Amino acid sequence: MSDVIDRDGFRANVGIVLMDRTGQLFLGRRAGGKGWQFPQGGMRHGESAEESLYRELREETGLAASDVEMVGATGNWLRYRLPARYVRRDQRPLCIGQKQRWFLLRLAADESSVRFDLNEQPEFDRWRWVDYWQPVKEVIYFKRPVYVRALHELAPLARPERLPPYPGWWSRHAGRRQGAADRSNAPRRVAQAAGG
Repeated sequence: MSDVIDRDGFRANVGIVLMDRTGQLFLGRRAGGKGWQFPQGGMRHGESAEESLYRELREETGLAASDVEMVGATGNWLRYRLPARYVRRDQRPLCIGQKQRWFLLRLAADESSVRFDLNEQPEFDRWRWVDYWQPVKEVIYFKRPVYVRALHELAPLARPERLPPYPGWWSRHAGRRQGAADRSNAPRRVAQAAGG
């Protein structure tokens, strides 16, 4: 198994928030219509978070490092637990959830560069651009809190002029309103790697 699982049972993972020039976000439909989410994937042994990011970006969206601009990343790991029914108790080491580093990227290439045919088993079968908070409503329920945290933490980089307004459904899907006071971990800007 190539997954990196820490001693607390959290699998190391990268999450990708891909933004277009207007500030809308990429949302992919999981193959077979199994819900919508951001690209994400597990880190492999020996990979840095940025190496995992670019590998997952290529595998899940067909985009290369040269197709995007690095805007920044969450300052620390963001964690979520899996509901009990999703925990595979027969696997060792036991994985009880994910710890994720989230990266904010801006699409630099034409959106026609997005493709899902680079893997035999693509993660996504459709995608679309959505408003900033929409992924919170559409992702599976147990990932919502980490989406809320990641989007709040990355908002100053994505929208430096102001926090995007909350939609009418916010309190039903995301819980209480969260504002600047909830952003305890400042995002960090990441220098763009050479060649991408």
